Amino acid sequence: MTKLNRRLFIVSGLAAAGAVTVPNLAGAASSRPRAAAGDPFGLGVASGEPRSDGMVLWTRLAPKPLDIGGGMGDRTVAVEWEVATDEAFGNVVASGTEQAVPGEGHSVHAEPKGLQAGAEFFYRFRADGFISPVGRTRSAPAAGSTPSSVKFTMASCQHFEEGWYHAHHFMAQDDPDLVLFLGDYMYEKQSGRDDTVRGYVDFDEVDNLAEYRLRYAQTKLDPGLKAAHAAAPWLVVFDDHELANNWWGDGSGWPATRKQASFQAYWENMPLPKAMKPTSPAIPLYRRFQWGTLARFHMMDTRQYRWKQAPSADCDEIRREDRTLTGAAQEQWLLDGLAQGGTRWDLLGQQVFFASRDDDGAESTCDLSEDSWDGYQASRRRITQGWVDRQVRNPVVLTGDVHRHWANSLRLDYFDTDSPYVGAELVTSSVTSGGDPGSSDPPPDYVENGPHLNYVGNQRGYVRVTANASELSAEFMRVSSVSAPDPVDVTLGVHERFTVLDGVPGLR
Repeated sequence: MTKLNRRLFIVSGLAAAGAVTVPNLAGAASSRPRAAAGDPFGLGVASGEPRSDGMVLWTRLAPKPLDIGGGMGDRTVAVEWEVATDEAFGNVVASGTEQAVPGEGHSVHAEPKGLQAGAEFFYRFRADGFISPVGRTRSAPAAGSTPSSVKFTMASCQHFEEGWYHAHHFMAQDDPDLVLFLGDYMYEKQSGRDDTVRGYVDFDEVDNLAEYRLRYAQTKLDPGLKAAHAAAPWLVVFDDHELANNWWGDGSGWPATRKQASFQAYWENMPLPKAMKPTSPAIPLYRRFQWGTLARFHMMDTRQYRWKQAPSADCDEIRREDRTLTGAAQEQWLLDGLAQGGTRWDLLGQQVFFASRDDDGAESTCDLSEDSWDGYQASRRRITQGWVDRQVRNPVVLTGDVHRHWANSLRLDYFDTDSPYVGAELVTSSVTSGGDPGSSDPPPDYVENGPHLNYVGNQRGYVRVTANASELSAEFMRVSSVSAPDPVDVTLGVHERFTVLDGVPGLR
């Protein structure tokens, strides 16, 4: 057994034993986990938000994950946690106790401090006489240091009913420094497709806290997802399906009680710090992470502050100067962060398509999506011009949402084919949403008509990125099937590769 495979077995506990302890949820809604009776750690462990001296460690107690309340009742449970430098926990460098309370879905958000910068760690939890699986995490490099590289994967859109999360299975094997998840971690509604491979329990559409909690619990029972969470720290943002399809953030359309329930459940089920716990129908989602002098991650929110959808794709409406995806405060926050300099790669982790997909290349058509930056042209122009004016060295936008792989060279003016390239965009396809792509569903030919659109691939999978001082390389990964339950029957391949050279805007 290789070192990597041995590590994955230890870290996730999802090798051969995983098929025994995790249920096949493709069957009846009454399926239940077959883990040890009373084991509260069936949802696994996770880490996220890496800083130079620590990170967030997460778990959620649920001995009966597919019951309302997870089988925990109204108990408050003391949960011990440990961080060590070795897999056997011979050198424990931090420990503590958190209280898992029913008002927070019995989730745990431990925040160790004072750890060595730029180092690998292992962590675990204890509660009710049980020990959790072991997770692997790492701290960010020290401020001002220059790491030789950063390797991360990016993914989005994982409808549970439409496939198995084999992309996550392979991401765990990639041994990344970070995993970026760019939205639609779970879906509030049932698929409605005829070719679903497994079913959600109980609810056509979730709309209250108990139901959101259950939907997350079922999502987290997928063995591939548990492996990826246990293999590396995550940076996460939501998109729309964590609340409701195509919601916008001006306060209309969705009850405040549902918004708060959605955000509360999101926080409970993600490796997010205690300071991000929502106390109203809002959550402080946009934030920034530094990876030494090599990379800066700007994790954005294009949902909570976006302008209400227009009744039609009207030219004057989509060009309004006050029409925004980010809101004024977040836009200024982003531009201020980009102005800081001192970083080789500025990476904008966000939800929706940034480049123009007007396949005629003609602004006059105004047939532009409300759910992309095409529908918010002034907002996009201000941000793009902003990084040009601030002489940002290498801006790269990272995107999810559209269920296809895309690679785009970003122009200063998308409707002028002579406009210079000023950046790049990498768009990850869905983990499962859309199911296995068939030969009858070819990708659109936007690339032929859009000179700034380099590639589109109708695949299921993820994007694997490595950045160093001279270049950023992106591999668009394709899994052969999301309908086959066993990853042994699934292959992984590189569908396309692109490179961004340091100081040279656009893709190669």
